[in-house]
Parts: sequence; C-alpha cells; structure tokens
Amino acid sequence: MQQYIARRILQSVPIIAIVAVISFALIHTAPGDAAYMLFSPNTSVAEIEALRHELGLDRPVVVQFADWVTDFARGDFGTGLLSKQPVTKLMKPRLEATISITLWGMFFSIVMGIPLGMLAAWKAHTLIDRAVMLVAVFGLSVPSFWLAFIFVWAFALKLSIFPAIGYTSISEGLWPWMQSLIMPCFVISLHSGAVYARMTRSTMLEVLQEDYVRTARAKGLAEMKVFVRHAFKNASIPIITLLGFLFIGLITGTIFVEIVFAIPGLGRLLVDAVNARDVPIVQALLMLTALVYVYVNLIVDVIYAYVDPRIRY
Repeated sequence: MQQYIARRILQSVPIIAIVAVISFALIHTAPGDAAYMLFSPNTSVAEIEALRHELGLDRPVVVQFADWVTDFARGDFGTGLLSKQPVTKLMKPRLEATISITLWGMFFSIVMGIPLGMLAAWKAHTLIDRAVMLVAVFGLSVPSFWLAFIFVWAFALKLSIFPAIGYTSISEGLWPWMQSLIMPCFVISLHSGAVYARMTRSTMLEVLQEDYVRTARAKGLAEMKVFVRHAFKNASIPIITLLGFLFIGLITGTIFVEIVFAIPGLGRLLVDAVNARDVPIVQALLMLTALVYVYVNLIVDVIYAYVDPRIRY
C-alpha cells in the first residue's frame, strides 16, 4: 500500500507542473493589463510604465513564471494589486465559508443520493423506483440559479426561516452557522445528489445479477445483509469514482452560490479579482484549486486500493 501511494504522489508532480504552466499562461495571455486597471484613463504612459516596472510586469515571462513558482513553493502567494495586502491574508478569513459550503454540500449529496439510489435498486421497477428517479431527473434538469432564487423567495422572504444572504461564522453559534449554510449547500448538492442516486441504482442493479449474490441468497443470508454487505460493497467502485469529480464540481459551484447568497468566500474573491485583473489573487486561487483537484483524486485512488486490493497490482 505504501508503495502504491508513493507512486501516485510522484505521478501527481508532473500534473501539477503542467497545471502551473497552463494557469500562468492563461492569465498572462488574456487581454488587458493589470497596471492599466489601477489608473484612470487620464494617467500618463510614463506613470503606467513605472508601475509595470514596480510590479515586475515588464520582465520576461519566463522570469516572472520562475519567480512565481519559487514564491508559491514557499507559501508566498504574492500581494494583491488593489488591496496591497498579502494574498494569504485576503484568503484566510474567506476559507471557512468556502470549506463549510463544500463539505456540507458533499455531505448532503451523499446522504441524499446514495440511500435513494439503493432504495430505487431494492424496489426496482416499482412506484418507489419511479418516484426516486423522477426526483433525480428533477435534480439534474432544474437550473441551480433558478432554484437558488426560489429558495430565497420561499424560505427567506416568505417564511423567514433562513437568512436570504450572508454567512455567519461558526464562532457565533452552531445554529446561526447552520442557518446560513442550509440553502446554499442544498442548492449546490441537488445536482450531485441526483447523479449519485442514478449511478448507485444502475451499479446496484448490475451487481445484484451476479452469481455471488445469488449464492449468498441461496445460503440463506438475510436480504438486507446480502444487499448492503455483498452487493453495495462491490458496487461502490463507480460511486467512489464520482466522489472526486463531484467534490471538484462542488468547489467550483461555490462560486455561484457565494455570488447569489452574498457569501464572502473564495469564489467571490476570485470573481472580484478577475474583474479587477488582480493577477496574484487569480493565479493563487487557480493553482490551489488545481492542487485540491489532484490530491482529491489521489485520495480517491487510495480508497480504491483499500476497497479492492486488486487495484494496486
């Protein structure tokens, strides 16, 4: 197992290097110049060029990339062009909101999707199965932005159960914190939960036709034990595969919900930085997202090896 994990970590290094090159190139080949965003249209060219020299934007791109990679490896993500504050300082107070939404969104997805998919497979071709699949189709097809506004209108404006906008830190109380998270987390988790339900149902139905399942039933094992211990464990590999992809989807989905629900998270910071052409912030957030993507997939591969030892060979 240790050798398997070590190989997977080594394989992630060139991927991270390629992502660093691509993210840096995308930022620096995009139209516009950060220096011009910091001045009014009446600013002289000499002042703008002086700022470009101060920011290091007039140096060769290769030199800029080398300096950026070196600083990033040391944990120095640069300084925001507009705020003049370190990027790490700008990100730190926003991490809690983004991490909370992502983790609770993942929890809602799993709690909603997997049990419903198992129920649909257990009651296949019945009214319960059709009802579960109808809910799943609704979750896949309904636009998230429409659902978010419906939730705000119904639960915030009409019923006054949850706050319409904003985020309450967990340090201010558990229930206020949960109130500020329930609507955005449910909105971003509905689609992934529907994917889990459909995938779980299809894989469970396939596994239930296998010979070892029929053998377990022939031995007189309880149906629930056969269903959960034998069928679900062997059907979990495709579900685990989705885990990494849907987790990344939830991270990118937080950008949308943070804008709609006015939550001060990393998603809003990224959007504001892109609009302001604040290159250090954009580069840092893109690279961090790529690192999360790579290492979440690494964790998924390790779970593969734990669930099915044959994979490591």
